[in-house]
Amino acid sequence: MSLASLGQAGRAPALPLTLELADSAGTAALTLQRLLRVLPGQRYVGLAEWRGRPVLAKLLVGDKVARHFLRELDGARLLAEQGLPTPQLLADGLREGEGGWLLFEYLDGAESLWDAWRAVENQVLLSSDQHAVLAEALACIAQMHAKGLWQADLHLDNLLRHNGQLFVIDGGGIHVEVAGQPLSRNKVLENLGVFFAQLPAELTPFIEELLVHYLLANGEHALPLEALLNEVAKVRKWRVRDYLRKVARDCSLFAAKVGAFGMRVVRREDEAGLQPLLADLDLLTEQGHIYKTGGAATVARVELDGRPLVVKRYNVKNVAHWLKRFWRPSRAWHSWVEGNRLQLLGIATPQPLAVLEQRWCWLRGRAYLITEYCGGQDIIARFSNYHDGSPPETELLALDRLFAALLRERISHGDFKGHNLFWDEQLGRWSLIDLDAMQQHRSARSFARAYARDRARFLRNWPADTRLFKLLNQRIPLTPVVGSAD
Repeated sequence: MSLASLGQAGRAPALPLTLELADSAGTAALTLQRLLRVLPGQRYVGLAEWRGRPVLAKLLVGDKVARHFLRELDGARLLAEQGLPTPQLLADGLREGEGGWLLFEYLDGAESLWDAWRAVENQVLLSSDQHAVLAEALACIAQMHAKGLWQADLHLDNLLRHNGQLFVIDGGGIHVEVAGQPLSRNKVLENLGVFFAQLPAELTPFIEELLVHYLLANGEHALPLEALLNEVAKVRKWRVRDYLRKVARDCSLFAAKVGAFGMRVVRREDEAGLQPLLADLDLLTEQGHIYKTGGAATVARVELDGRPLVVKRYNVKNVAHWLKRFWRPSRAWHSWVEGNRLQLLGIATPQPLAVLEQRWCWLRGRAYLITEYCGGQDIIARFSNYHDGSPPETELLALDRLFAALLRERISHGDFKGHNLFWDEQLGRWSLIDLDAMQQHRSARSFARAYARDRARFLRNWPADTRLFKLLNQRIPLTPVVGSAD
C-alpha cells in the first residue's frame, strides 16, 4: 500500500499493511501491525515493524501533510536538542503528493501517566499514590519550561513512564519561546492552567501544595496562585464547551449519523459491541427486564453478551404529545448531553453509550438512550437500616462530595428522589441517574432556586422525625446565598 492509498482507507484500514519507506540507508518495508490512534485521512499512529525492530510509526496524509509533518519533526528535534527524555526519532521522510512519516523508538511496556492516574483516581482525594503521579508530571513539565518549551496539548497521556524514567511524546504539540532559556511567567501560567484544568476540580484547593513539585525543578518565577486559578477556570470552561460539541458529531470519540430521517450517536469504542442491540432495539428492549413501561418512557435492562445495559425509550403517547415534543431536542438527547457533561466534570453517572432519534423530515419521534447498568442499591435501600442511626461514614463523605460538586458546577438534577441516586461499589461514590431534567445554570439566582428544590426533594425521602433525616439535614449544604449583584 502507498501513503496516498492509506489516506483513502478510512478509520479502520485492514491490518497488517506494508508500506515502502526510505531513510539514509535506503528503502525498507514498514509493516503496520496495530493502530493506536486514527484521524481518518490525516494521521495514523501505531505499532509497526521496520528493519527488524518495533517502532512507533506516525503516518501523515491529506492536504495539510507538509505543515503537520514539519510541526511533528520540529517538536521532536526540539525535545532532543534540549536534552529532554523523548523517544529517539529513527527515520522521517516526506513525499510530495503522498504523505510523510516519522518512526520513533518503541518504548515496550511503557505506561502513560494517564493510565497511572486512572489506577488511583478513586482513592481518597490527594492520596499518597495520587500525589506521586502528579508530582512526577509537574517535575517533568518544569524541566520543559526551564528549557523554553511547552506542550500546547498538555495532558497526562503525553507523558510515558518507562524503566523508571518519564518521556515526553507528541512533538506536534511542542512549542518554543527561546530555546534553552526559561519560559516566561505568562506562558508558564497558561500552560499550567491547561494541565490543572484536566484534573478533577476537587483538586483545586490543593494546587498550591502541588506547585511545590514544579518549583523544586524550576524556580525561575514566582507563580501567583490567583492568576493560575483564573487560567484553570478559563480552560475548564473551554474544555466543557469543546467536549459537548463533540458529543453531537463524528469524531475520534463518537460515531455520529445525523440527518432528516434519523439521528444516531454512539461512543466509538462501543460501536461494534452494540451493533446487535442497535439492529433490533425495540425487540430486545421489550424482551429485557422491564423497570418501567407505558406512558412517556419504557426503561429496561438488557443483557448483551453478558454485559448488562440500560435502554430508556422515550415514547410518543399520542398526537397531542407528539405536537409538544417533535420540534425540540428529545429528552434522550438532553440526557445524553448531561450524562457526558457529568462524566467530564468527574461526577459519577452510568456511562452514556448511545443515543438515537427517529425522525421524519427533521420532525422527531421516538428516541432512545443506552447507558451502562448501575447495579448498586439506591440510597433509599442503602440507608433503610439507618433511620434511627448513622450510615457508614464513607458513604456520608461520598454524599458530601457529590453535593459539593453540584454546588461547585451549579448543576441541578430536577428530580432528586432517592431512586435516582445509586451507590457504586467499585468507585465508592454515589451515581446519578435519570438526567432528563438536569441543568447547569449560568445564573447564581436560578441555580439557588433549583438547588433548594433538589435539596428539599432529596430530604423528603425520609420522615422528618427520624435521626437519619436530621443527620442529612445538618450535613447537606444549605441553599447558597445570592447577592443583589447576581
